[in-house]
Amino acid sequence: MRKRAPHMADDYAFPKGELMRGKKGLVMGVANHNSIAWGIASQLAAQGAEMAFTYQGEELERRVRPLAESIGVKTMIPCDVTDDASMDAAFAEIEKAFGTIDFVVHSVAFANKNELKGSFVDNTTREGFLLAMNISAFSFVDVAKRASKLMPNGGSLITMTYLGSERTIPNYNTMGVAKAALEASTRYIARDLGPKGIRCNAISAGAMRTLALAGIAGGRGMIAQGRAFSAMKEDTSMEGVAGCALWLASDLGKSTTGEVVHVDAGFHMMGMPDAEEA
Repeated sequence: MRKRAPHMADDYAFPKGELMRGKKGLVMGVANHNSIAWGIASQLAAQGAEMAFTYQGEELERRVRPLAESIGVKTMIPCDVTDDASMDAAFAEIEKAFGTIDFVVHSVAFANKNELKGSFVDNTTREGFLLAMNISAFSFVDVAKRASKLMPNGGSLITMTYLGSERTIPNYNTMGVAKAALEASTRYIARDLGPKGIRCNAISAGAMRTLALAGIAGGRGMIAQGRAFSAMKEDTSMEGVAGCALWLASDLGKSTTGEVVHVDAGFHMMGMPDAEEA
């Protein structure tokens, strides 16, 4: 019988601990209770971290503020990653609130929905391609540049990616190319900021029930296929993804940088499904 692991942050309570006690940081990309960023933030809060959230627009603020308050997040900052003035203001607020920070979780990505279906060659536009690259890849470079100035004692930068960066996934299209750029950026950031004691890593999570997945044609089917073709025959769990982020953000992650860590129940390493599952 195939196991189905929980994938929503409110399906369980993370055990409390002290791994992040005294550490302060920023989480970008919480959209609702299904967000990977929310699961990670919940885990970090359970381990004692103090955080700020960014959001874009009043509607998102109304949706996210109750979540933030439920885990003790007091600092919520408007931020448009495509606008330099907005980014300047956001990081000025972060510095005002915390002085210095120890970690950033970047879970920000976007591509036009009509380009996340069918043919990559036929459906990708110049405008859509550049928009996806700007929001999904360059924003992490820009965040790293700004956040590193608030990390005099070193720190950890974490971003979120997906296997579509390495292999073609039906309908993932432009987002796959943007995620490939994001992963390359992770390595270059790790090289540049390593001498300052700042680590930079990406988590490649399996398909999960998020708003981002809903925007991809046939996205829901990716979950079932990921479970069926994975080594563990189970869904990617929020516990696993959040636990990986905790490892990378905490002192347990020392000496780990420039990595793309797959948390997908072993889906990424399978060459071919078993004959009866194909």
